[in-house]
Amino acid sequence: MGVRPAPALVTLNEEDDLMTARRKRAVPAAILTGLLALTACGGGSGSGSGDGDGDVSMTFWHNSTTGDGKAYWEDMVAQFEEANPGVTIEVQAIQNEDMDGKLQTALNSGDAPDIFMARGGGKLADVVAAGQAKDLTDLISDDVTSEVGDAAFSPFTIDDKVYGMPVSVLPGGIYYSKDLFAQAGITEAPTTMDDLSDAVTTLKAAGIDPIALGAKDAWPAAHWYYFFALRECAQDTMTESATSKDFSDPCWLKAGEDLEEFAGTEPFNNGFLTTTAQQGAGSSAGLLANHQAAMELMGAWEPGVVSSLTPDEQPLSDLGWFPFPAVDGGEGGDGAMMGGVDGYSCSVNAPDACADFLNFVLSKENQEAYADAFQTLPANKEAQGVVTDPALQEVLAAYNDAPYVQVWLDTLYGANVGNALNAGVVDLLAGQGDPQGIVDAVSSAAAKE
Repeated sequence: MGVRPAPALVTLNEEDDLMTARRKRAVPAAILTGLLALTACGGGSGSGSGDGDGDVSMTFWHNSTTGDGKAYWEDMVAQFEEANPGVTIEVQAIQNEDMDGKLQTALNSGDAPDIFMARGGGKLADVVAAGQAKDLTDLISDDVTSEVGDAAFSPFTIDDKVYGMPVSVLPGGIYYSKDLFAQAGITEAPTTMDDLSDAVTTLKAAGIDPIALGAKDAWPAAHWYYFFALRECAQDTMTESATSKDFSDPCWLKAGEDLEEFAGTEPFNNGFLTTTAQQGAGSSAGLLANHQAAMELMGAWEPGVVSSLTPDEQPLSDLGWFPFPAVDGGEGGDGAMMGGVDGYSCSVNAPDACADFLNFVLSKENQEAYADAFQTLPANKEAQGVVTDPALQEVLAAYNDAPYVQVWLDTLYGANVGNALNAGVVDLLAGQGDPQGIVDAVSSAAAKE
């Protein structure tokens, strides 16, 4: 595409002052509300409309269609509008699996929302290359800069400019039911693939579906390949592939072979190819929520999704978590994790009030409320003390100890390559493809860019 994607690796222990120096627009907390009112009502030449008297209206798309998450965004918008007379934000909640397609259509038609969901990486780089995202580098407050840190901003940073703000960090791993493990006689979480295979055998013998998988939505199935690649491929290989899109290293094929071998043990729920990821009790998250399956490989949004699908819509009391197991002979770093960030960008012609709203959302107080509403890990490090869910505390501890965190591969490589990768994995699991087919499909998609 001619544009360098966002950095492939989010290194947790090497935050510096480079981006702090670039983001110079300070908004002290004590005067934030007043300053927001002034800037937001100043109008703008963006897609947000005004009536000529300083009023600003914006559109906002997010993916929280039910429950506390939807209520959170409604509350944030109401608070921001109250603090900033003359600012109006029209909110539209869109199902997660529909978001990418609808957003791309809106961007291409020139009718994009002012505030839209973004996850950084190659997907956002494509949007930036098309001139569809606003440069936020000088619009991010000093408080947000220091409290969030450069690591979480990294996926949104393209050619030293920032095009999005993170609201949550979402490292992945395997969530499991402690009760179902105990029912099957499993006393320890797996740490190696041999351990995981043994757990699958034990759970099946106890009449329990070992792993829930929503392969109908493709990306949950592809996560299994991503994590095998994380374990098989060296950090440098992962880093270089982000720019070269070269998948000739043997580790990429080995990751597919690992997945093929593991899938041969039939670890997934019956009908996994037609199971959705998050929609209703019959989804993969719903199977875990209702003790119909023992495990699911997911990101740190999982506790919140699961809690919305339990019979009483309360957190699953026996939910546990463990890192993706190690593989024999893999070149990935010990303790390396994979995941991403959820965040928001502003369309290229959005008024500066868009950035003001995102600064508002990223305050410590509002990030604490975000963590409670979504039962996840907030991007603002000052707000992470509010996390009390035992599973998420385990995730957070592993995240902070990880030598590096690799961005989700479909996010990193952009829509075309990412979609080819995800489809290749589903084909393999459906018996219609093989490990080499995954590598070929990804290489072919990359060659067309």
